[in-house]
Amino acid sequence: MSTPALMPVYPRCGVRPVRGEGAYLFGEDGERYLDFASGIAVNALGHGHPALVKAIADQAATLMHVSNLYGSPQGEALAQRLVDATFADTVFFTNSGAEAVECAIKTARRFHHAEGNPQRHDLICFNNAFHGRTLGTISATNQAKMRDGFEPLLPGFKYADFNDLDGALALIDDNTAGFLVEPIQGEGGLMTGTDEFLKGLRAACDQHGLLLVLDEVQCGYGRTGKFFAHELYGIVPDIMAVAKGIGGGFPLGACLATEHAAKGMVFGTHGSTYGGNPLAMAAGTAVLDVMQGEGFLDHVAAMGERLRSSLEQMIPNHDHLFHEVRGRGLMLGLKLKSDSRRFVAHCRDNHGLLTVAAGDNVVRILPPLVIDESHIAEFTQKLSEAARVYVPVADD
Repeated sequence: MSTPALMPVYPRCGVRPVRGEGAYLFGEDGERYLDFASGIAVNALGHGHPALVKAIADQAATLMHVSNLYGSPQGEALAQRLVDATFADTVFFTNSGAEAVECAIKTARRFHHAEGNPQRHDLICFNNAFHGRTLGTISATNQAKMRDGFEPLLPGFKYADFNDLDGALALIDDNTAGFLVEPIQGEGGLMTGTDEFLKGLRAACDQHGLLLVLDEVQCGYGRTGKFFAHELYGIVPDIMAVAKGIGGGFPLGACLATEHAAKGMVFGTHGSTYGGNPLAMAAGTAVLDVMQGEGFLDHVAAMGERLRSSLEQMIPNHDHLFHEVRGRGLMLGLKLKSDSRRFVAHCRDNHGLLTVAAGDNVVRILPPLVIDESHIAEFTQKLSEAARVYVPVADD
């Protein structure tokens, strides 16, 4: 048989982790990696965090799954804590970020249906965004590499350039439901939304009766030094998709919404077999316990500034290779003057340093939120050494 048992949809590298500890991963043969990828911003508490491990083990021994046919004291408790900590009035729990965005899209469309305006079903999205790999979320993503071979896609999406407020506003018409946007584009190259752009989208929604739908799957849950990235801009969404860090490595996502925006989400409009299961809720509760601890987000912000400063000081020493630092908090990107994917592989294979490539030749730097200055010093040393011996190829 030529096709492997594990469907070959990922170009997997040679790293084969079998154990994790804090900010480190260990391979089959004991090789050690400094993990500044965090499972693509998922392992917010690092690997093997004792509070998260204990919560999952205790709950697994008690009750893992019962379905949503029954009451959910675990889900109700975690949802209330999220409501208390955010703009939202209600929460739907999912298993992934793509599902959270799907729920957000449905919530936005259903709102206008409930308002008596079913023609208002179009969401204005943004070029180079990434919202997931379902048919709905790739339809909201104007990238040919994710669409190829999957057409026809779902109608109801338009696209403007990120940070182009005038271009986005020009797309508003009688069929517009709202905007779907990442405050900071992760896969798209750590492009950070400007104050004018995001505040302008919020103002347009208020003016035209539209919904602001934020995708904070990657940039949310403490990653920027705020609980959610929109807090950096002094705005609030109507609907927000969350995942990755919310479970600290356990599959979990959520769609948060105001009471007004969720008015159409009534019995029978949405569902999930596994969403909100007791095991996931235990993981989510443990992560939230840590993140709401005194000084946690201040620590993220401080480490983010320390890491950014280290990167900016390093750039002049390797200005043939590095261009600039992007992002906020511990969601940073290092823009290269050559192929970032090749450099990520070089760091990984030759220096035991794990990062993630992104669009626009950016290296994503997404460490666990619990790192300290010793990890930053080690990262900077390894990155500098990798840059010193790296030779870009002619066609980079």
